[in-house]
Amino acid sequence: MLLFDRYLPDGATDGLPILVLLHGRGSHRGDLQALRPGLPAGWGLVTPQGPHPGHPWGYGPGWAWYRYVADDRVDEVSLRQGLDALGEFMDALPSLLGVEPGRVVVGGFSQGGTAALAWALRNPTRGESTLNFSGFLIDSPLVPAEAAAGGRPRIFWGHGRRDPNIPFALAEKGRLRLREAGATLVIGDYEIGHWIAPEELEDAMTFLASGR
Repeated sequence: MLLFDRYLPDGATDGLPILVLLHGRGSHRGDLQALRPGLPAGWGLVTPQGPHPGHPWGYGPGWAWYRYVADDRVDEVSLRQGLDALGEFMDALPSLLGVEPGRVVVGGFSQGGTAALAWALRNPTRGESTLNFSGFLIDSPLVPAEAAAGGRPRIFWGHGRRDPNIPFALAEKGRLRLREAGATLVIGDYEIGHWIAPEELEDAMTFLASGR
């Protein structure tokens, strides 16, 4: 089972809305807990750790969800392993948290945003929304863009126009594929590099508030 950090508001009970955020390549489970102050009141935050050690792939001492190849291509074996591990984690959330979650939204930053989008497209009935901060849409049969044709999951995709790590051109390519597939897509473009701007997080939380 994936290691994780969590925040639950005082008095958390069944029906608690939960945001599951996946960290970027070479990072760790504690990283995105820093976003907790920007969450809506009454939400829990769960941040699992990727299953793959990053060091063998040159990602430093942290962890990864898959091995990157180039552009919008990844190693499919490690991707499947990462998404399967995330799926097992999501299945176990009630026992891990001690409450039965209500609304559950999966999102992430960078490689975590890419993995969250991939998981949501592979499991469109598991959640109504997903958040992709500075990730890309993987070009693989394992990640079916057409799964979003029915408007589920709703997708928020925020990206920096000056991102040197995952170029803005990859965001445009992935967004186009999703639009052509009929996805419900909300985009946010920011004059930043490879990070989450405060206004981006605010836009994402507004997106969450607009869901059902």
